[in-house]
Amino acid sequence: MRICTWAPTTFQGTQVVQQNVQPLAVPKGKELVRFTTEIVRRYEDLGVSDLLIAQRWWGNGEEIEGSSLDCLAMTTLFASHTEKLKLITAIHPGFFSPTTIAKWAATIDNLTQGRWAINVTSGWNMDEFDMYGVDKLDHDGRYSRSAEFVEVLRGAWENRVFDYHGEYFQASELQLEPRPSGTLEVFQGGQSDAAIELGANHSDWMFLNGGSLERIGDVIKKVGSAAKKNGRRVRFAMYAAPLCRETDAQAWEVIDSMLSKVDQALVDKRKQRTSGAQGMWGDEDDPLSVLDTNEGYASRLIGSPETILERISEYRQLGVEMLHMSLQDELFNASVLPQLIDL
Repeated sequence: MRICTWAPTTFQGTQVVQQNVQPLAVPKGKELVRFTTEIVRRYEDLGVSDLLIAQRWWGNGEEIEGSSLDCLAMTTLFASHTEKLKLITAIHPGFFSPTTIAKWAATIDNLTQGRWAINVTSGWNMDEFDMYGVDKLDHDGRYSRSAEFVEVLRGAWENRVFDYHGEYFQASELQLEPRPSGTLEVFQGGQSDAAIELGANHSDWMFLNGGSLERIGDVIKKVGSAAKKNGRRVRFAMYAAPLCRETDAQAWEVIDSMLSKVDQALVDKRKQRTSGAQGMWGDEDDPLSVLDTNEGYASRLIGSPETILERISEYRQLGVEMLHMSLQDELFNASVLPQLIDL
């Protein structure tokens, strides 16, 4: 089973669960290189297969996480300090041109011998678009722009000379030199109708927020049905925040403590902040969905190692082939993760 985790590019999480923890100061220079690459090499040693380099153009570290380091710069850094990890870079169409990303990506692909993939992120944080002078479009328009972005990227990847004339992007006799060495793998997020259409037509993988078996199963069925009509197959990665203890009761004591510290005012602010998304952060009936940024605790990988492995087996039966996880729980890393890698 493929295992993905976050690259260490954001140094301030949310404060929705009240904590007496000061945000970590961003290191500088050689210390920044040492700090981030040691974490990534540890992930590689643990057997993690994929590393997601996210891009948060702006965040306040309150209802959402803080701003991140640049995704392109950090992908390049991690490429030079890893040997096995697949590097998945989050790219926002509109903030980047697909032709220039194609050139950069072909170079990274050659440097890593095919260890690069893209996570096409249509965007939901509206303040970011305004700050950087990018047309935010409406929700479905952003996904249409993403579809064109992928069409240009795949066209450049697969053709020695490529022309494209779309509503959002243009290319005339585009030629990538050096040529990419591997097959392009496209990831995306989102769970709205527009996201499902993008996945069914263009993407290889969909990153899903965490959720109940019923919720995840429903999304997988919808996407699978839409993709089948196009003669395609989409694979699924689900986010989870594991919490592993010797017994289930001990794990749920921790969850209960977290729930008692939820700042409802920040929960309400996050709902407003993420209003640019549709179909994500949508399970208001599940109190665990607010405990972290991507509803990881709602996947309920909570309890003893045996309980967590049984839960993961149920998600695998639904069609989840990759777990995207935070890896901060040491008992999980020691007792559960090695068994997942061998699946």
